[in-house]
Amino acid sequence: MTSADPRTNPDNFCYRHPDRQSFVLCQRCLRTICPACQTPLPVGVICPECLAEQQKGARSAEVKRMPGRFARKLRSDRPVVTYAIVIVTIAVYLLQLIPVVGGTITGALAFAPAYVVPATGVPFEPWRMLTVAFVHSTPLPFHVALNMLALWALGRSLEPSLGKVRFLALYVLSAIGGSALVALIAPGTFVVGASGAVWGLLTSMLIIGRHLGVNILPIAILLGINLVFSFVGSGVSWQSHIGGGLVGLLVGYIFSKTRAQKRQGLQAALLVAVGIGLVAVAAIIPGLLYL
Repeated sequence: MTSADPRTNPDNFCYRHPDRQSFVLCQRCLRTICPACQTPLPVGVICPECLAEQQKGARSAEVKRMPGRFARKLRSDRPVVTYAIVIVTIAVYLLQLIPVVGGTITGALAFAPAYVVPATGVPFEPWRMLTVAFVHSTPLPFHVALNMLALWALGRSLEPSLGKVRFLALYVLSAIGGSALVALIAPGTFVVGASGAVWGLLTSMLIIGRHLGVNILPIAILLGINLVFSFVGSGVSWQSHIGGGLVGLLVGYIFSKTRAQKRQGLQAALLVAVGIGLVAVAAIIPGLLYL
């Protein structure tokens, strides 16, 4: 119980300076503080100890909000997804060069339509429609070198424009699209390479560039040259190129029409539908046509 006389009441003296009388309380701990110990707040004042705790809490919250190194890279404009795909693909190619092991890796990741048509008796392995983009013909490095050079050149401009998640979705769906067309019109083919995925990047730039008002003539010329090479080059799966290119056009169109923030949910749903549809087409239609 406090004294009736405020001059003799110990609660009316600063808790840090008992000889200094005050009638001001800390806003947080409600202890009496003298003018020398007061730090003004928007409402009331605060004592030195509570101020230190508040600043410590603010620093901790700031540290928690600060993204880690990996998160900062993902949020940066660097095409880290492009670099990651290039690194993984080259690493797989180097493993392919190892005797015995290389053949096993190629056989486990390459694509043949039989792997997505259940009625063939071959194990159903639809993931090969994507993993085909990570293996290339050996031993000459021209195949993987040309694809990775094209990916590096396209990804450096396309990934920062689309964002990392959309760019990865475009690459994945284009690779699957290339495999889907192989399954539809070349059922006996065994294919390797990222050409379908790279073609998807190239054709999507036509749609996205057109939508943004960019001069797409150089892209169209490059696409035409690649189209000719696809049909005249020996050992080239033009079905994979065309399939990846068609899907790239479709995905680029989806991106251009669902740019608004309120349509991001629709965009994600459409991309998922495209992926499921490609696998379903590759699994069902060849069985009806050829089996």
